[in-house]
Amino acid sequence: MGYNMDTMIYDPFQQKAIDYIKEGHSVIVSAPTGAGKTVIAEYVINDCLAKDEGVIYTAPIKALSNQKFRDFQKGFGDKIGILTGDVSINPSAPVLIMTTEIFRNKALESESGLERYSWIIFDEIHYLDDYERGTVWEESLIFLPKKMRVLALSATIPNIGEFSRWIQSIHKKPLKIVKEDKRPVPLHFFYQCQGNIADNLTNVRRLGYGNERQRNYHDRRFSRHAYSKQNRPTTLIKHLFNEKKLPCIYFVFSRKRCEYLAQEMHSFDFVTRAERDQIESLYNKLCEKFDLIGEASAETLLPLVKKGIAYHHAGMLPTLKEVVERLFTSRLIKIIFTTETFALGINMPARTVIFDELRKFSGRSFGTLRTRDFYQMAGRAGRRGIDEEGFVYSRVNPHDVSYQELKTMIYSEPERVRSRFNASYATLLNLYEKYSEKLYDIYPTSFHYFQEKEKHHKRAIARLRSKVNILKDLGYIGDGTLTEKGYFASKIYGYELSLSELYERGLLEQLSVNELGTLSLALVFEPRKNSTKPKLQKRTRTLCNITDEAVHRIHKMEKKAGISPLSKSYFYHLTPALEAWMRKEEFDRILRYTDADEGGIIRYFRMAVQILREVMDTPASSMLKDKIRKAIALINRDVIDAERQLREF
Repeated sequence: MGYNMDTMIYDPFQQKAIDYIKEGHSVIVSAPTGAGKTVIAEYVINDCLAKDEGVIYTAPIKALSNQKFRDFQKGFGDKIGILTGDVSINPSAPVLIMTTEIFRNKALESESGLERYSWIIFDEIHYLDDYERGTVWEESLIFLPKKMRVLALSATIPNIGEFSRWIQSIHKKPLKIVKEDKRPVPLHFFYQCQGNIADNLTNVRRLGYGNERQRNYHDRRFSRHAYSKQNRPTTLIKHLFNEKKLPCIYFVFSRKRCEYLAQEMHSFDFVTRAERDQIESLYNKLCEKFDLIGEASAETLLPLVKKGIAYHHAGMLPTLKEVVERLFTSRLIKIIFTTETFALGINMPARTVIFDELRKFSGRSFGTLRTRDFYQMAGRAGRRGIDEEGFVYSRVNPHDVSYQELKTMIYSEPERVRSRFNASYATLLNLYEKYSEKLYDIYPTSFHYFQEKEKHHKRAIARLRSKVNILKDLGYIGDGTLTEKGYFASKIYGYELSLSELYERGLLEQLSVNELGTLSLALVFEPRKNSTKPKLQKRTRTLCNITDEAVHRIHKMEKKAGISPLSKSYFYHLTPALEAWMRKEEFDRILRYTDADEGGIIRYFRMAVQILREVMDTPASSMLKDKIRKAIALINRDVIDAERQLREF
């Protein structure tokens, strides 16, 4: 079907990007959240289909990949396919949506599978700055097939020129920059401080910080009146309701607090009687469609959604999150309490955004929100074509955030995108297979090399050499080529050594079908703080001891070489739940075996399936692969089957 792009009226920055694309140039677009960057991607897709060319669309998270698949299917029908670790639908389609990891793997292993694709669209390209996964974006750009043109879409980044020059330096062709700083819907900022609403930082300072100018910002010592009044969320929500500033996205950096705050609002009723009837009818229809009838979590949510209230976070059943999203896009939900992933590309705007607090855990430590992250979330306020203006409210606790930190977050330029280049063992093995000892020549093409000073170059090369030396010492590389173990590890991204050491010993061959599931789940699982360790059966305890010993040996070598992060350890916290699931118990019954939340269980079960599928692409024996097929079939059923969810719902 496609979109009729010729009849559209574009914003100036959109038109500028499209003009460059028509001229055959690669383009990087930097614009605020909600500015309309996706329209440019749709133009590229439409243009490629008209020319019988292929295009790849990469997204940073699976939820965004799934949403784009659904959105583009409406316009392009069976021309759209999707490839993630969980899902493979129409994988030979001319328009293929995938996670960036999948693209990186394809580009590294063989360009032959990418020959038909003339464009790649990188959504949220500033993810290159992510500590844990940023190197995937960098590697994707380094190993990009030479004939492919690039459309890179980004939130506002100040060093877009530097970023563009780096890409041009490795691909030897122009990359045009399109930068837009203006939002189509202007934002107005407010602050709840000491129980009052302030419309500027001067008033915030007067309300909450007293004479902090004379104080040390970092000692968190404030005047007594700083503690005299509480910032009650209910007071703020009542203010928004009276001011007719709903619907609202309320960002919370804790899953439990999302649900707690939603329940705190039970005394509010944000909808009319007609809307309530409409919500209840739609909710029941969706729950029936998504097999949620009788689910305790769906029944807990019902009294809230009938009042126009909902919550949304990664700990929920994926199908229940889908129900909430559909209710929200139907404009029946007036306030949704959600974690920050709701801001990442998922098209769910509202009139108002609230920040519950301005500090969060970054994966490494607690700290004030980065300016870039603050504005990405704030950008969900103001619906284009609906609202003339959007509103952003921040709940300010002077004890947690100093005035200077607050001022810096609001008024500073967004942070520069920095390289997080840290090639994985699998990447190095694939490079060694292609280039042997010349693989070190790849580093000067990295953004890290382009950005950093010479002294950092030497350290980075030393890190690469240390990793390659470990691969040689452990027998992944021998006589200038990959060994069988090396080929096996080259297919297992992120878990290479931890799993391959067991493969070499023949342990995987010895495991039963259920034990292969247990092992893969223990490998991917990451316990949360205070996660409960279960009592394990004797055979599983033996397996645990073997895996601990293998990983300890790897860690000892990595620590000596100064490598970080260390290879993944095995954690068996979800083993009893998986054993029950593989015995074909119902999902709600397996919850009694763990304190993990529903969404977490599903996520890790799906990740375990993904690891097992990766082993299927290795030189493992047919006997092992036969057992793996059976393990996948036992795990990947009902709510765990992400592909079924995407196909049917």
